[in-house]
Order: sequence, then C-alpha cells, then structure tokens
Amino acid sequence: MKIDARKLSPQEQREKRSTALRMREQGYTYKAIGEAVGVHPRTIAHWAQVAEHKGEKAAIAGGQRGVRQGDRRSLSSSQEVLIRTLMTDKMPEQLKLGFALWTRDAVRELIRQRCGFLMPVRTVGEYLKRWGYTPQRPLHRAYQQKPEVVQHWLDNEYPRIAQRAKAENGEIQWGDETGMRSDSHAGRSYAPIGERPVRLVSGSRFSTNMISTVTNRGKLRFMLYRETLTAPALIRFLSRLIRDAQGRKVFLILDNLRVHHSKKVSAWVGDRKEQIELFFLPAYAPELNPDRVSEL
Repeated sequence: MKIDARKLSPQEQREKRSTALRMREQGYTYKAIGEAVGVHPRTIAHWAQVAEHKGEKAAIAGGQRGVRQGDRRSLSSSQEVLIRTLMTDKMPEQLKLGFALWTRDAVRELIRQRCGFLMPVRTVGEYLKRWGYTPQRPLHRAYQQKPEVVQHWLDNEYPRIAQRAKAENGEIQWGDETGMRSDSHAGRSYAPIGERPVRLVSGSRFSTNMISTVTNRGKLRFMLYRETLTAPALIRFLSRLIRDAQGRKVFLILDNLRVHHSKKVSAWVGDRKEQIELFFLPAYAPELNPDRVSEL
C-alpha cells in the first residue's frame, strides 16, 4: 500500500530512500521497488537519478523540506507597481514570455522573471481581480434595453454562432473594454472584527484601459493600453487574439461600440475570414456580454 511519504519523519524518509537505492543496485525494477517501499515508481527513478549525478549520500539525504527561499505568494507594493507598469507598457512577446496576449499564465511567468519566484496560478488570478483585470458577468440590465430583441438574439442568433463554432472547430470569445485607475477600490481584504483592512499602495497614480475577451470556459485574454480605443489599437488586439488562438478560428462577440464597426476594422477582418469573424450583441444589451469587466 502506498503512503504519503511527505507525512513521514525525515529519518523514515531517509530509510526508504536507502532501501530503494540498495534494491536498485541489486537489479530490481522501479515498479518492484515502489511496491516494496510504498512509493510511486517515478519517485524511485528520481532518487536513482539524484544518486547518479550527486551521489548516494545526497540522494538519501533528500532535498530541503518546507517552503524554499523565494517561493513566496505575495508581491510587495513596489513589485505590484512594476508588474502592472510592464503589463501596460509592454506585450508579453516584448518581454520574451512566449505569449501573444496577457493571460494568468503569462502574468505568472512575468512575476517569475522579474520577482524571482513562481506564484500559484490561483494567486495570480486574485491579483488580477484586485487590480480590476478580470471579467465578471454584469448584475444590471442596460437602461435602454429592448427585452424582445434580446430574447430573439438569445433564441436565434447565438445558437447559430455556437453551431458554426463547433462545426469549424472555432472558439467563441466575448469582448469588452473598460478603463481603470491604480487607486481604484477593486478587490477586498480581511481584518479583525471592528477594524478596517488597510492595504499599502504606491503613492503614484496612473490610469489605463483594458480590452479583453473571455471564452465560455472562462479563459481571459487581455491587452492594456493608455490611449483611447482606436481602429489601429483594436486591430492590434485582434491580430494577437488570432495568434493566441493557435490555429482555431475566433468567433468574437462584441457590443456596438462605433470603433467595432469602423471601415478599417471591417476591412481587416474581411481579409481574415478563415481566422476571425465578428458578431454583435443587440443594441442596448451589453449585460449579455460575460466580459463586462467594468461591473466589478
């Protein structure tokens, strides 16, 4: 029966490693050793590799237990400013991160690159939420919405989009734009009862804009920019969206912002029908869009 070796004392772990290495020297397979000492064969193989490269003594001693130095889960206020500034001023490729657009994995790699530790993906998501860089379904309807038009779109237009996306191995993405400030009150924290939570932030303030998409599975892709959303800026985002889709056609659903219908954007998309296609929500119904990041 296999047991969780992490719950054993250091001495018990060393004894298991010593037994496993002796059995390996006698010609036993990793599987047989694993069954004998109650450890997965891959773990046995790892111990054998350590013994081969660093010596049997090092393999038996094992690695340092607990959290390694640098394996932290939080950023200092100055590191937060650094990461947010880089995300606003640069695209992942410019920072040699291997991503076309910002995602949680891309931000995680940026933190590793600049801050020296690998943050859990879930924690990265919490930081993005605190900074306002995460989508959320809106809670209220647009004031001028026409319910019958919205229902018709839900019953007729969207099923057609979904059917085509499935037939063409495409991916449905919902797009939106929003603006935000570094001193906004996005996010929440904890404090003892009766005390107000305090979070230290940088004294410098800056504002930025965000254009993003979210898939039906919840994957977020976004780009930060300082200027207003122009046709060239939107085309730049769409171009990276295509690249990040890795060969799958993008079925992008947008609201009716004027720039979405601009001649430049329409012409650019028209030349790339095999890679991307735009669809539009009914007028006055942005709350249908699950990527309403401004509703945080």
